[in-house]
Amino acid sequence: MKQTLPLVFVLFLVQSCIPLRIAPKIEDYKITKGKKFKRSLSRRQMFIFEDAKEAEQFYNFVNIKFQLDDTNVYDDVPFEIGGQQYFFAWYEIEIPDKSINLIPVFVDLTLAVADMDTVFEDSYENRKGNWYLAIEVYNDLETDCLVETSLSREAVLKYLRALKKEYLATHNYNETVFKD
Repeated sequence: MKQTLPLVFVLFLVQSCIPLRIAPKIEDYKITKGKKFKRSLSRRQMFIFEDAKEAEQFYNFVNIKFQLDDTNVYDDVPFEIGGQQYFFAWYEIEIPDKSINLIPVFVDLTLAVADMDTVFEDSYENRKGNWYLAIEVYNDLETDCLVETSLSREAVLKYLRALKKEYLATHNYNETVFKD
C-alpha cells in the first residue's frame, strides 16, 4: 500500500494539464476599465461581452447597421440617443486559455536522457482562443460615457445592451437596416 500511493500520485500528476492562464467567463456583459481587462486597451470604461461568432462578424454588423461603407467602422461610429449625438469605438480581443501538458514533457525528457530525438516539442502547451468585444462610448461633452459619474451612463448602457442583443440574434445583417 505504501508503494502504490506515490505511484498513483505520479500517474495523476503526469496525466494532468496545468493551467497557466484562464480566460474570464462573462455571462452577459461586464463594465470595466479597458486596461484592466487587456493591457492593449485604453483606460476608459468599456462594455465587454463574449463573442461566439466568427471573426469580422461584428465589423460586418456595424458596417451594415450604421451604413458606414467600410469607413471608420472601428472607431467614431455615430449613434443617437434622445437627440444627443454619441460615438463608439470597438475592439475585437482574444484571450486564450493556456495550459501545459505534462505527458509530452516527461516523454521528451525520457527520450532526451536516452540520447534520442524529442517527439512532442510542439505539444507541451494547449491554447484555446476566447473572443471578446469591447466597446467604449464618448461624445462632445464627455470623454467616457460609461464611467459611473457620467450623466448619460444609464441611457448608453441600455443602448449597448440592445445593440449586443441585436448583434447576437441577427444572422443576416442586412435585416438591421430595415429594423430602424
